[in-house]
Amino acid sequence: MIVGVLRETFPGERRVALIPPLVPALITAGADLLLEAGAGTDAGFPDAEYAAKGARTAARPEVFSRADVILMIRAPGANPAAGAADTAALRAGQIVIGFSEPLTAHKTTQEIAARGASLFAMELMPRITRAQSMDALSSMAMVAGYKAVLLAATELPRMFPLMMTAAGTVAPARVFVIGAGVAGLQAIASSRRLGAKVEAYDVRPAVKEQVESLGAKFVELPLETAGAEDTGGYAKGQDEAFYRRQRELMARTVAASDVVITTASVPGRKAPVLIPADAVAGMAPGSVIIDLAAERGGNCELTKPDETVVSHGVRILGPTNLPSTVPYHASQLYAKNITTFLLHLIKDGAVRFDLDDEITRETLVAHGGLVVHARVRESMGLAPAAAAGRTS
Repeated sequence: MIVGVLRETFPGERRVALIPPLVPALITAGADLLLEAGAGTDAGFPDAEYAAKGARTAARPEVFSRADVILMIRAPGANPAAGAADTAALRAGQIVIGFSEPLTAHKTTQEIAARGASLFAMELMPRITRAQSMDALSSMAMVAGYKAVLLAATELPRMFPLMMTAAGTVAPARVFVIGAGVAGLQAIASSRRLGAKVEAYDVRPAVKEQVESLGAKFVELPLETAGAEDTGGYAKGQDEAFYRRQRELMARTVAASDVVITTASVPGRKAPVLIPADAVAGMAPGSVIIDLAAERGGNCELTKPDETVVSHGVRILGPTNLPSTVPYHASQLYAKNITTFLLHLIKDGAVRFDLDDEITRETLVAHGGLVVHARVRESMGLAPAAAAGRTS
């Protein structure tokens, strides 16, 4: 079995799907490693380090033509422009593993299936104990939450910590984190390390204890939140009336904050608007909003992806790929996730499609010429797939 690793072609993407120290584990499992030349260079992993661990480098066409399994950060669905060439290069029986946006990139997902390739989507990894070490979505969210705070600290025209000096006392910055998932919790922890006074809100009351354990104040709103969390631990989408009431209740906290970091998103759906334009107008000039939901439309009404918008003196940043700005460690974390996942799939030197296994079943999007994932098919408006052989 040949495992191929490609250089990422999405604009600004500096991460790599595999790092040199993890090559021996795949070789031990029976794989040969074929790396596109320069794949890890931008992340700080030169070709020589891969070669020292037993991998061989090649040009991109050779990787596609020879690899049985291809590891990526952004598979074609998550790389709309340059990914089209990758889709066209796939062949029947080939396996692709990476982030692929299958709940929204329907056309690309169907094209991959039509070529007879199998697609595993890392963002569909179930949140169960057995899969924690494979949860790349959480790994990347952690990096994004950390970097969001550094970005806010750079943009804010004041310092984060309380300082008592001979020239007077500097009050701590007030940070409000909306959404206490992995990214939000990391943003809380990082803000607290820098000395800020932190408040946080999440539609899921169950996270209050986690927020408070990090030294932040949990903002409680008088809203009906029963059923706000799905079985996978993610926040569930609510109706517009709920979000309207939520915006009204949060407006006072937003106005009193120097920094607002938003992380609220629902997989496969447009991000809810939680900070309308009039709430931005209520913030003090010089305040900063870091919108981590920018890629899905943004939690702030004024957010523009990968741009800085200034409104009423408030700077609104909408970064869409913060993990790529920390490529060394982001690659290290992702590579561990995807390697652990691939080793889980490999039995006797080959990938086994055991659909009785929840991890395999919930990440497999396309196989045998069909889109097979139940939730992806539903998002496409397709009828449930007919039951096929459970193992192949």
